[in-house]
Amino acid sequence: MKPTFDELYTRLPDLLAPSMAKDHPNLPVVKEEGCYYYGFGGERYLDFTSGIAVANTGHRHPKVVEAIKEGVDQLMHGPSGVIMYDSILRVADRLQGILPGNLDCFFFANSGTEAIEGALKLAKYVTKRPYVVSFTGCFHGRSLGALGVSTSKSKYRKFLQPNGLTYQIPYADPKNSPDGEDPAVYCVNQLEKDVEMLFDHQVTPEEVACMIVEPVLGEGGYIIPPKEWLQKVRDICNQHGILLIFDEVQTGFGRTGEWFAAQTFGVTPDIMAIAKGIASGMPLSATVASKELMSQWPMGTHGTTFGGNPLACSAALATLDVIEEENLLQNARTLGAYAVDRLKALREEHRVIGDIRGVGLMIGIEIVDPVTGDADGAGMMRVLDLSLEKGVLFYLCGKHQEVIRMIPPLVVSREEIDQGLAVFEEAVMEYEKSLAVRG
Repeated sequence: MKPTFDELYTRLPDLLAPSMAKDHPNLPVVKEEGCYYYGFGGERYLDFTSGIAVANTGHRHPKVVEAIKEGVDQLMHGPSGVIMYDSILRVADRLQGILPGNLDCFFFANSGTEAIEGALKLAKYVTKRPYVVSFTGCFHGRSLGALGVSTSKSKYRKFLQPNGLTYQIPYADPKNSPDGEDPAVYCVNQLEKDVEMLFDHQVTPEEVACMIVEPVLGEGGYIIPPKEWLQKVRDICNQHGILLIFDEVQTGFGRTGEWFAAQTFGVTPDIMAIAKGIASGMPLSATVASKELMSQWPMGTHGTTFGGNPLACSAALATLDVIEEENLLQNARTLGAYAVDRLKALREEHRVIGDIRGVGLMIGIEIVDPVTGDADGAGMMRVLDLSLEKGVLFYLCGKHQEVIRMIPPLVVSREEIDQGLAVFEEAVMEYEKSLAVRG
């Protein structure tokens, strides 16, 4: 007799590695649809995580499901190169039309970290330079190459000795600008000082293959840099013949209100890593560059067995259709701004709510100690848990896990935003009452 889910769930620690299973909140679900998850007992949860910025078109969008069903009647596996098929070529053709600048040639893989690995390899191969510069707080994945440039949390690198061919400089944080000083001017000035220090004392610019950056800091805390800061990073790379890589794994496919954050900030990189929202939950990613760069990366220098899977590519084509047909970029801009305004109003009434940061439907909500204003990771977890008890799923990020990520599917409605924020305020009020009791 087959074990029940409940029986298997109790054996979770024996079946799955802690590094896979120990996350928040291990919510048992049986179904997903639109902006909702459904539990085994009929519970309904409003999902403000989008499967961590993956389900931009909502869970199981009918058009995506149909594309997968039609695709499986034809092909289930590539491998691309050994055979060639329609869906992978159509995805590449469609992506050429929405990516910025001359980013028009693709190496398809399965996950964000694979796209990052490809981007780093391409940059080093083309430039023949050994070093990479990344930015403190950025997260680029957990394979060894990607881990070498990821610094969102030191625990991710513990005992793993990432290679010594990387250097880090600080990411922009407008909150650090002194009173009365323009945050953009402050961040640009700091960047210039940090780069000068790096090139004077640690590595010459002629040895640097690339700089890699998240255009919006993701796992590191949903920090939004001034566009002038990203433009200055671009200028520095241009000055020294350094390739610029954008990690758009989380920011891509409408999350910031444009197809990509590169367009939101008006900065075009030389190489881009894209994944997550590309195929509405099917495993697909891509390293993207110009044909000029890609043509210098010959056969055999990189490869994949499953990358560009036919079913994933079919799902990606349907995903692009849905984003265009349902005007989801505009929805992200409109409802993102609406949610940020609502949250800022709540902050005026609740001292445990700290900074509110948002671009499109990528919103960070800091939870702080109401007396000191310091980051409060324990308080954030309590608000997260209380929200879930009331039927809304958020996720976490930040150096001290003090930031709530609000990343609903781009198909979310104003009514669902209102519903989610009403629950969030109830959770905040309940947490504040517990502080008063303890005090």
